[in-house]
Amino acid sequence: MARGLPSTASLARFCQKLNRLKPLEESSMETSLRRCLSTLDLTLLGVGGMVGSGLYVLTGTVAKDMAGPAVLLSFLVAAVASLLAALCYAEFGARVPRTGSAYLFTYVSMGEIWAFLIGWNVLLEYLIGGAAVARAWSGYLDAIFNHSIRNFTESHMGVWQMPFLAHYPDFLAAGILLVASAFVSCGARVSSWLNHTFSAISMIVILLIIILGFILARPHNWSAEEGGFAPFGFSGILAGTATCFYAFVGFDVIAASSEEAKNPRWAVPMAIAISLGLAAGAYILVSTVLTLMVPWHSLDPDSALADAFYRRGYSWAGFIVAVGSICAMNTVLLSNLFSLPRIVYAMAADGLFFQMFARVHPRTQVPVVGILVFGVLMALLALLLDLEALVQFLSIGTLLAYTFVATSIIVLRFQKVSPPSSPCLASPGHTAKKYDSFSDHIQLVGGTQNSMSEPGQLRPALKPFLGFLNGCRPGTAVAWALGILVASAISLACVLVFGNSDLHLPRWGYVLLLVVSGSVFLFSLLVLGAHNTQSSASPLHPQIPLVPLTPALSILLNICLMLKLSYLTWLRFIFWLLVGLVVYFGYGVWHSKENQREPLELTTAHYVVFPSSSLEETVQAVQPAGQAAVQESACAE
Repeated sequence: MARGLPSTASLARFCQKLNRLKPLEESSMETSLRRCLSTLDLTLLGVGGMVGSGLYVLTGTVAKDMAGPAVLLSFLVAAVASLLAALCYAEFGARVPRTGSAYLFTYVSMGEIWAFLIGWNVLLEYLIGGAAVARAWSGYLDAIFNHSIRNFTESHMGVWQMPFLAHYPDFLAAGILLVASAFVSCGARVSSWLNHTFSAISMIVILLIIILGFILARPHNWSAEEGGFAPFGFSGILAGTATCFYAFVGFDVIAASSEEAKNPRWAVPMAIAISLGLAAGAYILVSTVLTLMVPWHSLDPDSALADAFYRRGYSWAGFIVAVGSICAMNTVLLSNLFSLPRIVYAMAADGLFFQMFARVHPRTQVPVVGILVFGVLMALLALLLDLEALVQFLSIGTLLAYTFVATSIIVLRFQKVSPPSSPCLASPGHTAKKYDSFSDHIQLVGGTQNSMSEPGQLRPALKPFLGFLNGCRPGTAVAWALGILVASAISLACVLVFGNSDLHLPRWGYVLLLVVSGSVFLFSLLVLGAHNTQSSASPLHPQIPLVPLTPALSILLNICLMLKLSYLTWLRFIFWLLVGLVVYFGYGVWHSKENQREPLELTTAHYVVFPSSSLEETVQAVQPAGQAAVQESACAE
């Protein structure tokens, strides 16, 4: 081989590094952050992340342009679809009580490079999302004052006509982000108190809107004379569902905050379930009273609620709606600024991102460097950039994270819990199995153990009927079935989204592709279901029911929604991924904390290679004399 070129073994080891897994330390509760958040705190964080400006803008837009009064069904279906992803987050948040959310969940089950890319996309999602909400906040406040703020800025700064830049600098949006960042940096309790205040005001306003709306309701507005309950038909309800789905994406802030929860194993699942239920109830009831107060076709999409009350003679209610909208947007801002630094902190603590973001303030016990740096970056985005073209970027990052978390749940359920390592062979806290590739991670059952009920093994009752699967190595059938499940979900989603429109297929061709891809999806699902999973009767944390069906449906739904995004969104997404790969290969892979475990794990692996007659001979076979003496002394103690 030419001098200077890497050997095949070196390349293989480097590829193994990309798929190495973070140890699943379920019992560890130690953290440098402060565990001070109760179930109520987490619930209000989740409600604040979901019930934002969408309640005051999205309801009118979907009702007028997509679904009519059936917008309440769109929100209901979207809530059920979001529940599939929320259940996956709930189990992981309880099982791994660490900050990091989708990034961490992917790291412990799928591999390092996938985890970094998920964290990298979530980072941009929070940056753009927070900046977009800040601009919406400033625009709403500006509208209350008859756009005097915008007119003043344009008269003194001029109107910008440059690509990717806003028409004018939004100093108000940047200012609110800097103020919010200062409050968040004061600690989790201060952030929680602010969120409590704004959430309480927002929920009181929503309750008043619902009560007054039902008092002013006119059932005639749902009659056939006004177009009926579902004027756009079933397709309109589905189109509305795809848009309404993004109203529920804020619950991941609860999982990102699990390291600061007092009792994360039960508080996180409870908070996710309660907050999602409250958000769904708010969206469904508000959309119901909105379309009952005035005919759906006469709604003002920009300010539907305020306009509806004004037309019914209750102009004073517009002020209440404005207060509720501003408070709701404040909770979303706090949610973004609370979650983003903690994702970055988790990546930096693992060595995949720059170490300065892993510093925790000794008094407030929050990652203050990440809060201030990314708060300033978010403020700059809100100040200068035109964010309308980038808003769809939020969707693809969120949906990709949901897909990986759902896949990770399936991987984790078919994983055999590794037995504790011998203290003479490995240091405490390190697992013997590390450095796994995806397929290695699924090969979960040792040959020397009783495998009748081990996860990843074929169920004994089905062996007479599925004998061809029993001949596979432990975990192999599961690994193949999971790969085929994801591939068939992609093909099935392509047929569902493009089959009748973009591909211009004949009817028989569309049905044939639908039947084939659907059959493969169901077959892979049945193969997974034929194998044992980890026991659901765990006293430590709740688990999702109906695995692998629930996460599989979540995967299919998320892929369908991703395919409905524009090609420009996909191009921007690919570009951002390439930038992330440059950061990972330039910094992350070399500074990963998993590198520190390599020498120990390689030595541990050697212990089982040599068929020596005693531990002493094994140690002497793989270690220098001095290290062997130290190891022998440690075992003797």
